[in-house]
This record gives sequence, C-alpha cells and structure tokens, in this order.
Amino acid sequence: MKNQLLREIQERVREETEGSKDEGRDTYDLASHERDREINFLLNARERDKLTAIEEALQRIKDKTYGMCEGGGENCEGEIRLGRLKVLPFTRLCVKCQEDMERESKIQKKFEEERGYRKLAITDIEEEF
Repeated sequence: MKNQLLREIQERVREETEGSKDEGRDTYDLASHERDREINFLLNARERDKLTAIEEALQRIKDKTYGMCEGGGENCEGEIRLGRLKVLPFTRLCVKCQEDMERESKIQKKFEEERGYRKLAITDIEEEF
C-alpha cells in the first residue's frame, strides 16, 4: 500500500513538472491548469497524510501496540475490532472513540462558526458609530 502510494505521488509530480509550460496557453487554459494543480496538491496532501498514518501503524506494530485504541474516552472499547482494522488498517481509534471525536469536532466547529458570526456582528455595529 505504501509503495503504491509513493509511486502514484511520484507519477503525479513527474506529470506536473512535464506539463508546467505555460507557453501558448490562453487565460482559460491557465486557469484550468491552475485549478488542476490545486486539486492535485490537495490530493497529494491527503496521500502524504495517509503515508504518515501507515508509517505510524507500522511503528505501532513494532511497539506491539497495534490494534489498541488511543482515544481512552469514557466509552472506549480498549481494543480496535478486527473488522475495523481490516477496513482502516491505520486507524488509531475504536468506533466509540471515533464517534466521540467526531461529535466533539462538530460541536467545536459549530461553536467557532457562531463565535465568528458574533465577531462579525460586533464589528459591523462598531463601524456604524
């Protein structure tokens, strides 16, 4: 899996460097090319994150902690179930801890959005005075 991801990243980098000549392109071609580059950058970032997760999973195997949940939440199952590991071999959390983390993330995001709206509202009022 790791080697396959590395090959895909290398291929994308090679294609990107070969196709980076802007001569003879109009504005629309350049904009489209730039959008494609941005998408590739985001995909490469995800792949780098995945490679890092794989490396960390391999280290946990060496440390004999692979399959143990790192969440330690209130509802933690302790061990990550085999079915989950087969689907997500580099996961660090059991299902319960993953659900807790996602729930907290949603709450945090909502709080930040509301806080941003409040700041915007206060700034608008201040500008009127």
